[in-house]
Amino acid sequence: MRANAILRGAGLIVAGLCFALSGSASGALAQDVGVDVGGATFRAKNPESKRKTTNNPTATSTKPGNRPTGNTRVRPAVAERIEDLLEKGNEARDARRFTDAEAAYKEILRLKARDARAAYGLGNIYFDQQRWDDAEGAYRNSVAWAPFEPDAHIALSVLLVKPRAGGDNAKRFADAESLARRSVQLDPKNAVAWDRLGVALQTRGVVNSETEHSYRKAIELDPQFAVAYAHLARVLNKVGKASESPALYEKAIALAKDPATLNLIAESLQAEQLWPQSEPVLKRALELDSRNPTSLLLMGRMLVVYKRYQEAEPFLKSATEVSSRAFQPFNLLGRAYLGMDRFSDAEATYERASALAGAGERKDLAGVFGFEGVGDGYLKARQKENAVRAYQRALELDPTNSGAAQKLARAKAN
Repeated sequence: MRANAILRGAGLIVAGLCFALSGSASGALAQDVGVDVGGATFRAKNPESKRKTTNNPTATSTKPGNRPTGNTRVRPAVAERIEDLLEKGNEARDARRFTDAEAAYKEILRLKARDARAAYGLGNIYFDQQRWDDAEGAYRNSVAWAPFEPDAHIALSVLLVKPRAGGDNAKRFADAESLARRSVQLDPKNAVAWDRLGVALQTRGVVNSETEHSYRKAIELDPQFAVAYAHLARVLNKVGKASESPALYEKAIALAKDPATLNLIAESLQAEQLWPQSEPVLKRALELDSRNPTSLLLMGRMLVVYKRYQEAEPFLKSATEVSSRAFQPFNLLGRAYLGMDRFSDAEATYERASALAGAGERKDLAGVFGFEGVGDGYLKARQKENAVRAYQRALELDPTNSGAAQKLARAKAN
């Protein structure tokens, strides 16, 4: 088994970015950027067509008795059409033609309701576009319609370890662990399933012998699984075995051959505050795929953390182009503009982000690293009318923002 193949191709956006960046490169970095354990740079494999075997050597085959639930009886001609559409959707996803992929998978569901593979495919392309709510709904359908297939369990577990601003993260993390445990039960020889169990445990704050065992089991099943080495290195730092970590990170980097795997390693390094070490890893990823959304965002995040705002701008602008329906690229680009005192650019970019923001993210946009900060900048530049507008926008996004309310009152009074 080669678990790295599941992770090849375009990665996605790091989960921990739901917190505002302070721009400081001090010991408060974890607070600034949040923490993730390899949650959202994962790229799920495509659903497998029954017509031919997948090129993915880690594909999980349907075992006897593990047939999906729901209406599975279709006419031969319809069944053939479904396989055509599935292959079409997979090819479009790999080419990042997400609209075409979505149309193909949805057409399958029109022909055959409760098709678990189509739901799983939809989950993948929504995940790729950071449409988290849509992805979660699609993956949950796939799990419900094919409860004995591990792939959707793994993918949903990956999604649920991503913190959601304003959500019940404790419940989500517990569900992620349950799904990962179920995937291990369904396929005990699946290295990715074991790795995700370790991730789910660590996300819940469970860092013990079971967490370590999960990662070691993943490596035992697939000694070429680069990401598992990085995850094991990270957990060993927390259980008094830090001396083993550098060699494991080196092993992970040496084994990594594709952008998604390199992104996961860089993400783990950043989560351990090893920011400088992540930069060459991300440069390698971008050499392989200059438009990889995760690589672009991780590189931009690292540069913003170190206040290298001008360097961050092109990476983050590219990220907004590749992931035009995602909140975080716009949010971080706005943060870079704010750091460069380009307040009108920051305001316009935060406005783009607001159209994509969830409830918790809207509160972030209203704060000092959002519209309130823009207002502060305008006020410092003696642009009173612009400052009033920015503070008012902050209060529209978060009426409970007392700081913005007080500043607005003072700006109007002066």
